[in-house]
Amino acid sequence: MIGHQMTLIRRELWEHPAIYVAPLATAALVLLGLLTGQVTVSAFGEAVDFGIVIAQNSTELQRTAAITGVLLIVTTLFALGALIVMAFYSLDALYAERKDKSILFWRSLPITDAESVLSKLLTALFVIPLVTLLIAIATHLAILVMTSIWVMMQGGDASHLVWSSAPLADAWVSSLVLAVAMPMWLSPFIGWFLLVSALTKRAPLLMAFMPLFVVPLLEKMSTGTYFFYNAIFVRSFLPPIARFGDISWDSNELPTMPGGDSFSVLAQLDLAGFISSPSLWAGMIVCALFVTAAIYVRRYRDESY
Repeated sequence: MIGHQMTLIRRELWEHPAIYVAPLATAALVLLGLLTGQVTVSAFGEAVDFGIVIAQNSTELQRTAAITGVLLIVTTLFALGALIVMAFYSLDALYAERKDKSILFWRSLPITDAESVLSKLLTALFVIPLVTLLIAIATHLAILVMTSIWVMMQGGDASHLVWSSAPLADAWVSSLVLAVAMPMWLSPFIGWFLLVSALTKRAPLLMAFMPLFVVPLLEKMSTGTYFFYNAIFVRSFLPPIARFGDISWDSNELPTMPGGDSFSVLAQLDLAGFISSPSLWAGMIVCALFVTAAIYVRRYRDESY
């Protein structure tokens, strides 16, 4: 079973190069943007010198907060790209193999429909986020190296301004937690996309997203309730994993974190509360039902077009 899954996941990487091409393209754009910004800013010599002096006189907490902000922005760009890749991959995973008739070849092998669909689910939920995370981490390092070179060219101390204040462990561990947690939270949508991919003969994107907007609208018009609206839209944007509501803000200061003397993203993640959330497990049950239906449809439907 495990051997089959590893082989099937390698197959998904082979058939869907967007899994790694998309984050590589994001990395290239981020680094190109950074290089362009550094070249542009270098033209303002006195302002750059003044900025380096301010950075050198700042506290380590302030420098850590600034670098953390940059890393979070970069990670967010990768996360948005991963969500798009996950959605399009899930919609194409079972649809494409019927359209190009490759399903007939894979069915000739000693691999069950359940194993095939499960490999696609695992690829969407874990492989895509983890591949994206690895490329994001490499991009973080490239950003810090490029910034260090630029700071040294401007006469600054890169080891003091960049590396001594870079919260790499905090940024990477918190990113890993989110890379595993967020796909689990969004698993009902992945399950739904896989079911649509198995069912539809054309336009899987339209067939997947149209009910997500039409059903809440019909519910509101007919019953005046918001069950599906909350399940679809509120759930998407409010996972119970972050405690950023505990941060207090002052217009003249940095945000004050709980604990006060350190700046840690990982400390703001409520992993225990997330794991114990009934909504998480209810969503995973819904995902399991959709995936089970997708397995049934793949097994018994006619493959002709």
